[in-house]
Amino acid sequence: MDLPEGYGFRAPTPGDLVAVAGVLIADDLDDAGEIVLDADFLLTGWNRSDFDLATDAWVVVDGADSIVAYGQVMHQGPGVVGSWGIVHPAQRGRGLGPPLLERIEKRADHLLSDLPDPRFRHSINAGDGAAASMLRMRGFHPVRHFWHMGIDLEGTGDPGRVPDGIEIGGIAPERDLVAMHAVLAEAFADDWDYHPDPFDRWASDYASGPNYDPTLWIIARDEGATVGALTANVSGDHGWVGEIGVLATHRGRGIAGALLRRSFATFAARGFGRVMLNVDAENPTGATALYEGVGMRIIKRWDLWERRRG
Repeated sequence: MDLPEGYGFRAPTPGDLVAVAGVLIADDLDDAGEIVLDADFLLTGWNRSDFDLATDAWVVVDGADSIVAYGQVMHQGPGVVGSWGIVHPAQRGRGLGPPLLERIEKRADHLLSDLPDPRFRHSINAGDGAAASMLRMRGFHPVRHFWHMGIDLEGTGDPGRVPDGIEIGGIAPERDLVAMHAVLAEAFADDWDYHPDPFDRWASDYASGPNYDPTLWIIARDEGATVGALTANVSGDHGWVGEIGVLATHRGRGIAGALLRRSFATFAARGFGRVMLNVDAENPTGATALYEGVGMRIIKRWDLWERRRG
C-alpha cells in the first residue's frame, strides 16, 4: 500500500526526536487538550537495547520533508510485540494511516515469525473510531483499556500521615533494588498479562533510561522488611510514577497512598507542577480508586487491541 503523492517513508534518526515528539504532542492536545507524552517518553523507548530505529520505526514526511506521522514496533514480553502509530491531526483524512499500519504489521510479523503463540498488539486513542475500524478490518479486537492520570501539585506538597509501624523514605540502590524488584513482582503477579523481568534486566532497563534518578524512588518498610515500593522519573516538565506496589499482606493500611503522597511532595519540592502515571482501568487491586483518592484525575484514555495468529 502506497502513501499519497507528495508523501514518503523513511527511518527516523536521533535528530528527529523533537519533530516526532511534536506529532505526539499535537495528538495529545487534539485528543485530551493537555500534553501527556513528549520527547523523553520517546527517548526511553529509543534507548532500549532491543529496539532499532533503522528497522523498528518509521516517519512519514511531506514534500517539505516535515515529519507528519510516526509509527514503531517493540517487543513487550514473551511472545508479544506492541506497536503504535500517530498521524498529525492536521494531516488526517489523507490516507496516511493505512500505509503506516501496513509497515508496522510487516515488521511485527517478522519479529513474531518463529514464536508458537504470537500476539500482536496495537495502541490507539480510546475515542479514535477511524483507527478502531481500521484495526477491526485487519482482525484485531480490543483487549484492554488504560488511562493516563495526573495531579497538579500546589506548593511544596504535604506527604501526610504515615501508617502506624511503617517507615517510608528514599532508597540506597546498592542495598534496596533487589528487595524493591521482589515487592513489585509480587504486587503485580495477578495483573493482566504480567510477566516479571528478571532482576538484572529490570534494573538495566531502568538504569539505561535517559531520566533514571533513584533519588526519586521510595520504599516502605515494616520492621526493616520491604513491603512497598515506588519508582519514578522526570519526563519533560512532568514527574512520572512508573511502578507502585504493596505486598498483599500489607494492603488496606494506606501504604500505597503514603508512597504516592511522598512522591508528590518530592516532585513538588523540586519545582514540578504535575505528576502523572499510566494505569490499567481493570487493575484488580483497585488502583484507579487509590489514585483518585490522592487527588489524581483521568487525563487521557487509550485502548489496546490484539491479533493472534490463528
